[in-house]
Amino acid sequence: MTERTREVPQQEERPLLEHLNELVYRARRALFSLLVTFLLFFFFGIKEVYFEGFRFPILYPNLFNSIASNVIVLFIHSELPPKMELINLNPFDTLFSAAYVAFFLSLLVAMPIIIWEAWAFVAPGLYEHERRMAKYIILPAFLLFTAGSAFAYFIIIPVMMKFVLIYTETLGVAPTLSLRAFINTVMSLMLTNGLAFEYPLVMSMLTMAGVVKASSWRRNWRYGVLGAFIIAWLISPGTTGGVIETTIGVTLSTLYFVGILASHLVEKRKRALRV
Repeated sequence: MTERTREVPQQEERPLLEHLNELVYRARRALFSLLVTFLLFFFFGIKEVYFEGFRFPILYPNLFNSIASNVIVLFIHSELPPKMELINLNPFDTLFSAAYVAFFLSLLVAMPIIIWEAWAFVAPGLYEHERRMAKYIILPAFLLFTAGSAFAYFIIIPVMMKFVLIYTETLGVAPTLSLRAFINTVMSLMLTNGLAFEYPLVMSMLTMAGVVKASSWRRNWRYGVLGAFIIAWLISPGTTGGVIETTIGVTLSTLYFVGILASHLVEKRKRALRV
């Protein structure tokens, strides 16, 4: 009898209704954390108070100087080329833009809670060694998403905006951009690149689940690179003549090979646990 057949899940099999109740309970907690953080970013600002010579940051309600609106100002100063001008086309574009930014920030901050609630739901049905290995997924998932968002923020978006400015001036068109389109572009690229950077983690999880062997990832690396460039084509704005697509494709291809290495380590770990 193998080690896996000797292992049993931590809890007995439960009725379907009990599983559904547990799922609703976990989903409600995750959504509540997302809602609370969204309200904080959208309706609250940060100011410093002085107490006995020390400065302390505190939250205070201020829709017009909220954290989300300050992040928008940061995006404008760091991502928008100096010669390009933002305009407000619709009355509520500023509010929609702030809501978009607040949602992204709340998703980033609440991500550990969301992952934890998802983990708490599926963990009782896993074997002991699967629970131990899955714990190593949470931190890499958060770090990879953050790295992908930073990659878009510091590399992809500045290059794209400069290209758009140069091309616009070449055509003799006034370099203007609506605020909502600008924020949507920035947030979409940061979100999609953050998710795309989970590439090696997804590979490792499939190997951990026994769906794809590490040797299969290595043997089919050409398809992996092709898939990386297809993802790059799907998530890129397509405005730089292939420059951004190539940059993202090369980066994701590199992450694919990192995923191959991680998959081999996962298989090695699984073999060690069976001994």
